[in-house]
Amino acid sequence: MSHRAQLTDIARRAMKERGLEPSFSERAMAEVASVAESPQTADESVRDLRSLLWCSIDNDDSRDLDQISVSETLPDGAVRVLVGIADVDVVVRDGSAVDKHAAQNTTSVYTPAVIFPMLPERLSTDLTSLNADEDRLAIVIELVVRKGAVAQSDVYGARVRNRSKLAYNAVDAWLTGHGPLPPAAAAVAGMDQQLRAQDGVAQDLRRSRVAQGALEFSTIEVRPQFDGDRLAALNAELPNRAKQLIEELMVAANGVVARFLDRKGLPSIRRVVRVPKRWDRIVQLAAQTGDVLPAEPDSLALNAFLVKRRQADPERFPDLSLSVIKLLGSGEYAVDPPGGEAPGHFGLAVRDYAHSTAPNRRYPDLLTQRLIKAALEQKPSPYSIPDLEFLAAHCTEQEDNAEKVERQVRKSAAAMLVQSRIGQQFDAIVTGASPKGTFVRVASPPVEGMLVRGQAGLDVGDKVHVRLAHVNVDRGFIDFER
Repeated sequence: MSHRAQLTDIARRAMKERGLEPSFSERAMAEVASVAESPQTADESVRDLRSLLWCSIDNDDSRDLDQISVSETLPDGAVRVLVGIADVDVVVRDGSAVDKHAAQNTTSVYTPAVIFPMLPERLSTDLTSLNADEDRLAIVIELVVRKGAVAQSDVYGARVRNRSKLAYNAVDAWLTGHGPLPPAAAAVAGMDQQLRAQDGVAQDLRRSRVAQGALEFSTIEVRPQFDGDRLAALNAELPNRAKQLIEELMVAANGVVARFLDRKGLPSIRRVVRVPKRWDRIVQLAAQTGDVLPAEPDSLALNAFLVKRRQADPERFPDLSLSVIKLLGSGEYAVDPPGGEAPGHFGLAVRDYAHSTAPNRRYPDLLTQRLIKAALEQKPSPYSIPDLEFLAAHCTEQEDNAEKVERQVRKSAAAMLVQSRIGQQFDAIVTGASPKGTFVRVASPPVEGMLVRGQAGLDVGDKVHVRLAHVNVDRGFIDFER
């Protein structure tokens, strides 16, 4: 069996074990087959913005394009940014068979060998994807940014057309002076100025968030590289300027949506990270480098520490970032009733953060889109508060299950890659320490495994020297000894 086929089998089994459906029902596929083309509308309130220089920036292999963006510099120096979000609800109706599958899984699941999309591919990569040179319906989030702050905002429906499908790595290389303007941008007059303007706004927004206590991490993302059906390598990818551009625009857009729904008297689903679960251990990590953090959680103080460590030891900063992220704890979905006290996001240093910018990939974003449409049509919420609370808890649980599936299959891929290296020694960092076990990560190759001997007294962030003792590809086990 090929590496790809073996990893696909492992992924499908992991999906079922975690209560996620790897396949769509016949009824759902019949619904999709009945959609002849991407829907349009005669609604006069929907603006025609197809002439603007919209572009998308995503991973090289992304086909489910949820958002596009365009900007305009105003006479006073402020910048108007429009973020177009794919109108998925126009096809995926509440209660349909496709919607029920999406509500069950709540997210697309990305594993090294196979992707399990939340929506059938004919929708997510075609009819509801903001593909290049295709007319599409979208929800547009408009924000005027002045001195790094959102000064004005609006939300409305529009027709849009993506002029340039771009990828993070190529845009990053151009923005940082390490590569040419990507061909898809060079082919559109004025797209280079568009990218510069959007990057400038994003950097202004980022500086403002950091000043308010947003945490600046530098984590390593691992992407598989296949040679045909054989797994050839796991490549480590660091954050880049183009990813920052999209991240900042999405954080700002999600804040606009949260405040818009609140103004309209509708509830919202927020993504929140409450105060760190293990602040005491973060304080201890800082003390190991001679730094002092306050006894109570303080995002400004934590980010000052992170900035200092990035400058002092950039090579090991990704390890520190990973340790702090683990100690902060995972995020969750929470319901904010209209007029209520909004829950905040500790890591982003924002109070208002709805999930709205990826309705092809995340169910909370599709729910939010339906709430937005109700607000635009001056209708009551399509969901009661108890319904939203149930859905928020379910989405949190299923997103956690999806992350476990992705992690398990990544571990199987890593085990597949290192199974010939049993007995070799590596420098590692402790990434997890609990009654379930002590886990360590090796930088090269970028793999994580359990420390099965010599784990006594270790905690997250400690550095250790380990030997690869055993692997099990089928179960994704990589065992190290100290």
